[in-house]
Amino acid sequence: MPYRGKQKNDGWHPFEPDYFNLCVMLDIETYRDFCLSLGADVVEKMPFAAFPHGESVLVFYVHGHMFAFFDCDDYGIVTLKCQPDRIGELKARYDSVGRPFNLSPKHWIGVDARTAPADLLRELTRNSYQIVREKYKE
Repeated sequence: MPYRGKQKNDGWHPFEPDYFNLCVMLDIETYRDFCLSLGADVVEKMPFAAFPHGESVLVFYVHGHMFAFFDCDDYGIVTLKCQPDRIGELKARYDSVGRPFNLSPKHWIGVDARTAPADLLRELTRNSYQIVREKYKE
């Protein structure tokens, strides 16, 4: 189910009781564990070690194709696959959703892991996994 929590301009105040529950972020280890838990077919690699500033990029794959990646040294933007027709709405609705790092903005989004609510990051990651898994079924 898509995340329906705090959105842009929704009038929430930071001291409302549910605000802190919605803003809990996923730390890097919890997010890594979540990605690996999506299926037995998920593999993690650090494939960009030969590139400048790429040695700390962790990539998650399903059926040999990436569905999520981020820089372990700067756990900021998580890049995820997304349906093109959802991207505009997500960017307009959530401050934490923006351009992907170094990939086509037509099929990928960047999610700021420092500000995205945990439920939103999980939902978008699961969605990314499912898109890639379905496209590259064995």
